[in-house]
Amino acid sequence: MATIEVGGKTYETDEEGYLTNLADWNTEVANYIAQTENVTMTEQHWEVVNFLREYFEEYQIAPAVRVLTKAIGKKLGAEKGNSEYLYGLFPYGPGKQACKIAGLPKPTGCV
Repeated sequence: MATIEVGGKTYETDEEGYLTNLADWNTEVANYIAQTENVTMTEQHWEVVNFLREYFEEYQIAPAVRVLTKAIGKKLGAEKGNSEYLYGLFPYGPGKQACKIAGLPKPTGCV
């Protein structure tokens, strides 16, 4: 197990940097992970991260990119529910990178 230290507290992660305990997540941890991913969090980033956390709470699974894109389009509008917009926010993959920042497990189907 790997660990990260944020605000004087240690959090366990898997070998790819995903939190192993979903309850450990908070905005301070999210900002730290975003920084390590070279993502500067904006209101648009938080919108996607919060959407992912709500989705996970409801379905108990992190959505794959296609499902994420479709679901965001339904809830937040077509201008945000497309790959170009999401990859603009999370260049290393909106599913993979956004889920990591959101403290969720890596989506199934992500390499």
